[in-house]
Amino acid sequence: MKFETVRDISLPKIGFGTWSIGGGSRADPSKDAKSLAALRSALELGYTHFDTAEMYAAGHCEELIGQALKDTRTPRERVFITSKVSPEHLVGDQIRKSCEASLHRLDIDYIDLYLIHWPRLGMRLEDSFNHLNQLVTAGKVRYLGVSNFNLKLLKQAQAASESPILTNQVPYSLADRSYVKNDLLDYCQQNDILLTAYSPLDQGGFRSNQILDKIAGSQGATVEQIALTWLTSQRRVITIPMSFDPVHQRENLSSVELSLSDEQIKQLNGL
Repeated sequence: MKFETVRDISLPKIGFGTWSIGGGSRADPSKDAKSLAALRSALELGYTHFDTAEMYAAGHCEELIGQALKDTRTPRERVFITSKVSPEHLVGDQIRKSCEASLHRLDIDYIDLYLIHWPRLGMRLEDSFNHLNQLVTAGKVRYLGVSNFNLKLLKQAQAASESPILTNQVPYSLADRSYVKNDLLDYCQQNDILLTAYSPLDQGGFRSNQILDKIAGSQGATVEQIALTWLTSQRRVITIPMSFDPVHQRENLSSVELSLSDEQIKQLNGL
């Protein structure tokens, strides 16, 4: 596995996203067996970074992650867990309550990385980060970050937070480069901030083309692996694909071992 190291932490280039684990915006217990099997498989394959949020399956996703860690007897120190506070809870003490609820559902003592999930109109970042930094001081959270912040908001978050911003998590893929077109990626690379690319395969809507097919064929890889390799070949970029299928999980994880030529990267950049 390859890693990105910023400040005093190294994170794997490929992590495991958990949107749709346990349901969508609501809990769906009928998916529990399938969800737990996916989480156990990911842990057994060697995934160590798991990304979740209090809004995923209305908290049930966090419960399932906690259950999978127990089922596989995974030591807490072996995994890096990211969770997120929802924008409606960015007011005063609600941040602390959200964090404590996530800790309870995950059945852990601390969250490695805690993000503001979405910016909210009228949010007071100084007040929000005051409460978030209190969580760091209390040992309930190790690192802070944001998600879905444009460059202007990211700079405001940096100014408001006593703790360094470890990451900005945004949609980023071959097909979706909307967030990085405004110099967001360049800024992250120049300021030791990870860009965590979510929906790297467009949530199942990934489409191939002749260029991707040719590059994949030359590498003996799938087009999805090439799409992930294009992301992870970029400095300060990590990504969190998700799959219920153990075969696809393994392929996603091993994509980081592939290497693209300068010409292939140029071709993919031009798509």
